[in-house]
Amino acid sequence: MKSPLKLAALALVGTVTLASPAFATLKEGTQAPDFSAPAYLAGKAFTFNLADALKNGPVVVYFFPAAHTAGCNLEAHLFSQAIDQFKALHATVIGVTAGNTDQLADFSKETEHCSGKFPVAADVDAKIAREYDALLPMRPGWSDRTSYVIAPSGKITHVYSDLKPNKHVQETLDAVKALEK
Repeated sequence: MKSPLKLAALALVGTVTLASPAFATLKEGTQAPDFSAPAYLAGKAFTFNLADALKNGPVVVYFFPAAHTAGCNLEAHLFSQAIDQFKALHATVIGVTAGNTDQLADFSKETEHCSGKFPVAADVDAKIAREYDALLPMRPGWSDRTSYVIAPSGKITHVYSDLKPNKHVQETLDAVKALEK
C-alpha cells in the first residue's frame, strides 16, 4: 500500500510543479547577457544585436515557447497591438524563441501574430534562453514564457514569468513607463 501512496504523492508534486507559474532566476538589477541572433521583421531576415538596440532606449526581451502555438500567437498579437505605445517610450520589443524557429519568417509578418510590427529572433539550441534562465521546464529545448525589461545601461529592471500570455504586455509596458519617471 505504501507504493501507490508514494506514487500518488509524486504525481501530485509533479502536477503542482507543472501547473505553477515559472520563475525566472535572473534578478532585477543584474546585467543582462548580451546576445546577437538571427531574426525576422515582416518576413525579412536580419541579425538582432541587444547592445545595438540598447543604444536607442530600453529593450523588452520576451521569450516565448514556439511560433504558431495558441499562447504564443496570442502574446505576439497583444505585443503587436501595443507596439506604438512601446515605440512612444523609445523601447524596442524583441520576441525570442527556441521552438519552431523555421516558422519565424512567416510568424513575423502574419497579421494575426506579429503583423510585421516587431522582430522575433531564433534562439538556436536555446542558448539565449539558457543564459537568461528562461527554459521551459517541461520541454528544456524550448523557451519559457518570460519577459525582461532591460534599461539602456544593460541592467534588468523588470522580470515577469508566467505561462499565461495575457499579462506580459501590460507588465512590460508598465515597467518601461516606470523607467521614464
